[in-house]
Amino acid sequence: MSAPLSALLLTGGASRRMQADKALLDYAGQPQLLRAWALLRHIELVQAFVSLRPDQRSEMLRGSLPALADSVDSVGPVAGILSAQQAYPGHAWLVIACDLPLLDARTLRSLVSARQPGKDATVFVSRHDGLPEPLCAIWEPSSAPLLRQRFEAHHFCPREALLQLQIHALPSPGNALDNVNTPGELLQARQQLEPN
Repeated sequence: MSAPLSALLLTGGASRRMQADKALLDYAGQPQLLRAWALLRHIELVQAFVSLRPDQRSEMLRGSLPALADSVDSVGPVAGILSAQQAYPGHAWLVIACDLPLLDARTLRSLVSARQPGKDATVFVSRHDGLPEPLCAIWEPSSAPLLRQRFEAHHFCPREALLQLQIHALPSPGNALDNVNTPGELLQARQQLEPN
């Protein structure tokens, strides 16, 4: 029997390159946090949470949604994933980053329908380098021991963890997983999403 599926929307990043909170960036009149959250309604889930740092709990937009604060040191996305696995150890986690403005419901549904609970994770591969994409992926409970071990050894890259796990890899969904980290990438994404 497969583990129940919950969702985690990662919003706790420092946004150093963007120099603005990526979750609050506006696309077509709506903050990206709410755009990404709305995608989750297309998936059958046990529950969904916004992942955040403890110091973000009081923010108005994040505070309006169910939240899971990092319970381990905030060292990037792995902190959110580990915190969710620790809070609900029997759950699989559909993890998505909040800086994917081109992500759509069809892409998420295809990921969930292709889920293989017998693997440690179900992932797309990057269209840029062919490596697994950790931040639009389903992390099964069986991935938790390795993530924890790597965290304790100060290895914080979730992609590198996927390279050590048994994964079910899906073809790239095109530009749906292109993330936005810089003002230039923000401009390009807005041009694709907003009418002329």
